[in-house]
Parts: sequence; C-alpha cells; structure tokens
Amino acid sequence: MNKPRPLAPSRYLRPTPARAGGGRDRAMLVEKSLDSIEQGSHSFAAASKLFDKATRERSWLLYAWCRRCDDIADNQDKGGPLGDQGTPKDAEDRVQALRILTKRAFEEQPTADAAFDAFGLVAHECGLTLDEANDVIAGFALDATRWSPTTEQDMMRYCYHVAGAVGIMMARIMGVPADDGETLDRACDLGLAFQIANIARDIVEDAQAGRCYLPKVWLEEMGWEQGEHALPENRFKLASLMPRMIALMEKHEAASKLGAKRLRFRQRWAVLAAARIYGAIGRKVLNRGQVAWDTRTRVSGPEKLWHIVAAFGEAVWNRPSGPQEPIIWSRHDFRPVAGW
Repeated sequence: MNKPRPLAPSRYLRPTPARAGGGRDRAMLVEKSLDSIEQGSHSFAAASKLFDKATRERSWLLYAWCRRCDDIADNQDKGGPLGDQGTPKDAEDRVQALRILTKRAFEEQPTADAAFDAFGLVAHECGLTLDEANDVIAGFALDATRWSPTTEQDMMRYCYHVAGAVGIMMARIMGVPADDGETLDRACDLGLAFQIANIARDIVEDAQAGRCYLPKVWLEEMGWEQGEHALPENRFKLASLMPRMIALMEKHEAASKLGAKRLRFRQRWAVLAAARIYGAIGRKVLNRGQVAWDTRTRVSGPEKLWHIVAAFGEAVWNRPSGPQEPIIWSRHDFRPVAGW
C-alpha cells in the first residue's frame, strides 16, 4: 500500500525569512495606520500631526496595533459598538489570537494583518519588547473575564494595562532610553490620565455593555450594587463621584508634564496637546454634572485647535509645576502583583 506523499519534499521547504513588518512595504503600512488613527481617534490624530515625521509615522504604526487589538478583543469595528461577546471561551480565544499574532510580529514573520505587521515594524525600529506588548494585552484579558475592580488600586492597574503601558511604548518611540525610568514613569502617568478620563466619560455606555471600571468600594459607599450606578435615577449621586475621579486624572496629568519637559520640542508640543485635549474631556464630564452621560462628552474641533495653540505656548515655556502632592509612585506600582 502506497503511503501518501507530502505536498513538497522537506528538503525543498524553507522557513519564511524574518523581515520587519512581515515583509510589507513600509509606506503602505504607514498609510493604513494613518487611516486607522483618523477613523479611530480624532484627538490622537490631531495631536500626532504635531510630531516630527519619524515620530508621527511610528505613533500611527503603534496606534494601529492598539486599535486592532481592541477591535478583536471586543469583537467590534474601529471602536464602534461592542459586538456579540459570545461565551467566555470565545473571548479567551480572541485574546489568545492577540498574543499569537503579536508574538509572530515580533519574530518578524508575516501575520496576514496589516496592523500587527505595522507593530512588528515599529517594534523593530524602536526596540520595543514583547513584555511591553503583553502588558497591554493583559488589559484585554481582564475584559475577557468580565473583570471589575474592587479597589482604586485595582482600577489603576487596569488603567496601566490599557493605557499606561501604551504611554511607555510611546515614550520609547520618541527615543526615551529603556533605562530612563523617571521619564518612562511620567509617560505612564499620561496614559493613566487618559484612561481615567475615558472611564469617566463612558460609565453609562460601559454599564450597558455589562462592564464597570469604577471600584466596587466606591459603589458600596453609595449603597449600590454593580450596575445600579448607571441607572437614570442615580445620575446625581454618580456625578458626586466625579470630583474624586477627575482629581485623580489631574494628578497624573500634572505628573506627566514633568516627563514631557525632557522631550524634544515637537514631541513635547504633541504630548502636551494630547494631555490638554483628554484633560478637557474629563473636566467636561465633571462640569456637566448629572447630565454628563445623556450624550457623549466631546471636545469640538475649535476647542481642539485652542488646546493645540495653548500647548504650543506651554511647550515653549516648559516650566511645569507638577502635581500638588509629592510624586511617590512609579510605573511599577501599577503593574499586577502575584495572584492579581
């Protein structure tokens, strides 16, 4: 009985050569990444235009990966409404796909997905590490388990994974050395501030999707079970939590500016513009009070332009005062502890 022959003798098979970006044309990856950021975040797209060309393109490449990971993990399209999450196993499989594709991108192998190839390219150009990427993916893994924070520290650890770790990679893209811990700590602060603003803005939208990122102990102080915080009759009390939330945002926002001080001018300008725009989102949520979640809180085009102009002056002056309280934390305080 004849044995089936392989499609090709093993002596003719060759491993796929390692090529940054999976062998895709760099200009094409940059163009696709620009499309991703312009569709996914008008705020980040506007701020990124202030960077020098090299940093600008690399920020787009990184953003494309972040956006694609978020879309795959949440089964959505370009940050739109959450898709059907399926079973817990389905969600776990999507996160595992992120890990596999990201690892393949780091190995400079083609992934059949432009966003992951883009990440492989920027990781190669800037020396990003797989551990840094896995810190971000860990945030998607938390969402896959329908996790919610118990304490404020838990909430901050989540913010670290989904945004602080991205801030660290952005700093590396801007040329901050891996051993410049102080600047990387402040880059993490900026990501934390961004995510706190996001959480404040999206409280009701997240609750409708069965998610809650406010600490359980905060809800208990109000006498709520998880989910009750987003009910229309509780909006006044929910708004009373926002001074606490936005003060936390502003603490990390102010700390981040001490790191921006060390960057080159155009990088500093872009970072300060993004900080001002996202800070404005958080402050608008605070100022809108109980109607903050009736419609999505946005920063208009003219307002963004004003923040970009104001950030220019701030970048020229370059004398940030920092937060009111002493900085006694580092990025390592927000990484998970054993068993978390």
